[in-house]
Amino acid sequence: MGKKQRDCVACGGPVGYLDRQHCCRCWRRMKGEAAKAPCPSCGLDRVLQNDTGRCITCSRVCRECGHPVRSPKNQLCRECRRKAGQLAGQRICPRCGKLGYLRETTGWCGHCSRPRPEKKPPRICRECGQLRRHAGLGLCSACWQKHPGRPFIRGEHLRERLTDPPRWLGDFVAEVAAGHCVARACGFITDLGRLLEDEHSNSPQALLERSRRPGRSMGSFARALEDFFTLRGLALPTDQAERLAAGRRHRRVEAVPEPLRQAVAAFDVFRMRAQDRARRAGTRPRTNHTLETALATLRDLAVFLINERVKDGWSLVDVHDIEAFLAVLPRARKRRLTVLRQFFRFARAQKLLLVDPTRGLAAKEASGFRGQTLTLDQQRELFRRWTAEDLVHPHEALVGMLALLHGASSSEVRLLQITDVDRLAQSIRLGKRPHPVPLDPASWTVLQRCLDHRNGWPTENPHVMVTKGTKAGRSPASTAYLSHVLDDCGFPPRMIRSTRLLDLVNTMDPKLVAAAFGMDPQATLIYLSDRIDETRLSQWETERG
Repeated sequence: MGKKQRDCVACGGPVGYLDRQHCCRCWRRMKGEAAKAPCPSCGLDRVLQNDTGRCITCSRVCRECGHPVRSPKNQLCRECRRKAGQLAGQRICPRCGKLGYLRETTGWCGHCSRPRPEKKPPRICRECGQLRRHAGLGLCSACWQKHPGRPFIRGEHLRERLTDPPRWLGDFVAEVAAGHCVARACGFITDLGRLLEDEHSNSPQALLERSRRPGRSMGSFARALEDFFTLRGLALPTDQAERLAAGRRHRRVEAVPEPLRQAVAAFDVFRMRAQDRARRAGTRPRTNHTLETALATLRDLAVFLINERVKDGWSLVDVHDIEAFLAVLPRARKRRLTVLRQFFRFARAQKLLLVDPTRGLAAKEASGFRGQTLTLDQQRELFRRWTAEDLVHPHEALVGMLALLHGASSSEVRLLQITDVDRLAQSIRLGKRPHPVPLDPASWTVLQRCLDHRNGWPTENPHVMVTKGTKAGRSPASTAYLSHVLDDCGFPPRMIRSTRLLDLVNTMDPKLVAAAFGMDPQATLIYLSDRIDETRLSQWETERG
């Protein structure tokens, strides 16, 4: 060091250089601090390595797991070194072929060296009487799986595990045990225990929401919980029907070609708002089926415009396009034209087009009945089929007889419940009919067959027609089931019912028929025929002469 020039500004020591303000010691310290930076791993000020961007300590990592290694002599962390030491002492077992620590006495691994527990000797099953392995309660495995007390035993075990079991647990176990097979009931109790033991709320409504499966079906367990909770007033029903309807509408909207999809989606939102307003006002809102049918019609129109008319905008549609579309299905002209009028009125209000192409169109459809009916011989053949043949399914016979003799619709038979049957008066209540419908002996016999078929199911469903899919719940049979229940006889339910209504309206006062069936008086007038029955005219002349 040269001659002292000045004092250090940091420590006050002598500075021997003219161009410096710090002594040599402070100068070296400042150079070292300038080369350091915060390490992104440990956060300390260190000299970072060029290859890793971290300090030298954090740059040493385990080659197996990547964890930090403190000692520069090791390439593995402590856990990996321990595992490597264990693997070094393992050998392949000559018996099972797996890695393990071989025992000196046997030469096998520990699993193969341990003696196997001796199987219990077979015993006589107290249920089937066969010599088999014991599974529980003195029963073999097959009899134990079918034992009716299994759900109750599993329910007691669940109650013992829970710190605060709900009060309705015993009633739920009894209900699922009575309405389902043993295996299904035990599965429901297991699923319920999984929900009750998690960290979420155990209120009935919360359990019902968490039990639902994602997708189009919420699952049999969720349906069983919904029936149990709603019947006892513990929870509100789920919105599964609304979810399914929303999914169906979404699929119909997505099927519309892209250039025309936005208007159809806006029309769907508009109709849903109108349905919600009607529901709040207490009027008659449009059903989900009506909304879905309208979207299907608009989907077909959009596909027709793109493929057949080569038009990719609603403003380009004219009356000739609508006429060509309605000519595809002439029998559905009136129904389709009604939907198109509603849509184009909405589109014109939204400034999507200037002129309504459906304004000058007419349905051009007669208001009278134009459907097909059964002849007298066909009616006799069906009557003999449903009353004399034992191989006919009871549901087919019930739907057919009530439609043939009493003019019952599929929905009336579908919603018929046990409480609607009066055994003393041998009558039933159908739909919105103001008075009970007395049954003839043949119809009453068919109804008894259907009730006997229902009693064969272990069900609590209140409806007369119980299927395999509805026996575990309380919902009626599906509309799809009712639409195909008469496929074996070859005639649809609407044709059979129309035959009965046509005969009653033309032989009686239409107002009396409307009052008896709970129909609007205008609905029965379409069945009035404008022709003369020659057979009845000849009979009248014979009696008069």
